[in-house]
Amino acid sequence: MSPQELRALCLSFEAAVEEFPFGPEFSVFKVGGRMFALTDLGARPLKVNLKCDPEDAVRLRAGHPGLIVPGWHMNKRHWNTVTADGGLPDGLVRELVEDSYDLVVARLPRAERLRLDRP
Repeated sequence: MSPQELRALCLSFEAAVEEFPFGPEFSVFKVGGRMFALTDLGARPLKVNLKCDPEDAVRLRAGHPGLIVPGWHMNKRHWNTVTADGGLPDGLVRELVEDSYDLVVARLPRAERLRLDRP
């Protein structure tokens, strides 16, 4: 997956925004003010931190050693760092980004979730 594809994917979700609170090189993708992805789009290899269910996180790390590791500078139980530059199938990376977004949306206040459901 290219940096442009990763950025477009993250911004394709309802109400997703890109911010730069850690400096211009780090893209932080948020929904409802909460982060679901963090990446340096200029880094090689391209990596992205994604929220993950703790049980899935362990399973994914075991199934893809070196390509999915505990989240860099994040809570290692709830975040994975995913190498997104071709070592993993793009479909899996897309699924992991979507799962991260969904986990964050599920934790938003009910009123905010309802706003996201409106057309």
